Amino acid sequence: MKLPVLEDLGEVRGKTVLVRTDFNVPMVGPDDARTITDDFRIRAALPTIHWLTERGARVVCASHLGRPKGIANPKYSMAPVRARLAELAPGVELVENLRFSPGEEGNDAEFVERLVQGMDLYVNDAFGAAHRAHGSIVGPPRTLRSAAGRLIEHEVSVLSGLRNSPKRPFVAVLGGAKVSDKLGVIETLVGMVDQLLIGGGMCFTFLAAQGHPIGDSLCERDQVDHCAALLAKYPTILLPEDIIGLDADGVYATFGRRLPAGAKGMDIGPGTAAAFTDVIMDARTVLWNGPMGVFEDARFAKGTRTVAQAMADSKAFTVVGGGDSAAAMAEFGLADEVNHVSTGGGASLEYLEFGDLPGLHALREAPR
Repeated sequence: MKLPVLEDLGEVRGKTVLVRTDFNVPMVGPDDARTITDDFRIRAALPTIHWLTERGARVVCASHLGRPKGIANPKYSMAPVRARLAELAPGVELVENLRFSPGEEGNDAEFVERLVQGMDLYVNDAFGAAHRAHGSIVGPPRTLRSAAGRLIEHEVSVLSGLRNSPKRPFVAVLGGAKVSDKLGVIETLVGMVDQLLIGGGMCFTFLAAQGHPIGDSLCERDQVDHCAALLAKYPTILLPEDIIGLDADGVYATFGRRLPAGAKGMDIGPGTAAAFTDVIMDARTVLWNGPMGVFEDARFAKGTRTVAQAMADSKAFTVVGGGDSAAAMAEFGLADEVNHVSTGGGASLEYLEFGDLPGLHALREAPR
């Protein structure tokens, strides 16, 4: 069934529309005086909000912020977000943090009933939360005529293109800490792409599967056999050939694939970064999700920065799968140099793995 979009809502003039947004923005400062450091997620919702308000709808936004664990906490108040939203979209309302109630994450029926009270229509534009079966995501479509907002519509269009009709060669670059966090998408992508480049902390589990000593580097021993099976089946998996890290005395060092006892790998090495760049530059479609190292530490940011620059320089269709990769692109000033930066790291990977998300399924099943 086709995903309903804004035009499928019918007449919206005079209607009250609940818009589930993802205003989970980064903030700094004391708990009672938080300041937004990046309003990208607020601005990303504006096309949907403006479409509705320009057609005479009253818009009420709802979002989560942080992890307050079902308890009202001033640190996670929506007040700073509400103030910024008032500047960008005057007259648009914003309810308090959905996760102040345990009913949000618990998908409680009474919580959903209170949330939709007085609402005529529902729009989900929170792609970053669409992979979670939370109350505000899957609850309102049970009773309200519903649609995807412009942000979700675009995310699905881009990611569907990657799943169904990528231009080839199609290359995926995966990083991050744990194989277990991305095992499903690894298994899906490795059968879909022409080459899969693996960096980040997860590469050490793969290197261990090849029999290389990895010192004290991060390794999921219970995943080694699984990684070995993937490497045996798919020669298209490319692993690092050199590593940047710390030796047993905590001194910055460069290693090959074999790390001595006590050493810790923290980033891909320059040879690997160059090899990954060559593959990216020869591709026609590139997906990147997960940093190549601990890029928050300048000593171990070169691998991630090199991959980010290759994404920016590539003439391929380039997609950054949200999360830390998106943060890295923004930090390096390269976010505008790729074709698409997803607003949902976990959601984008889950969509690539399964081709659907709980929030999208709920929209398709909503009353017409």
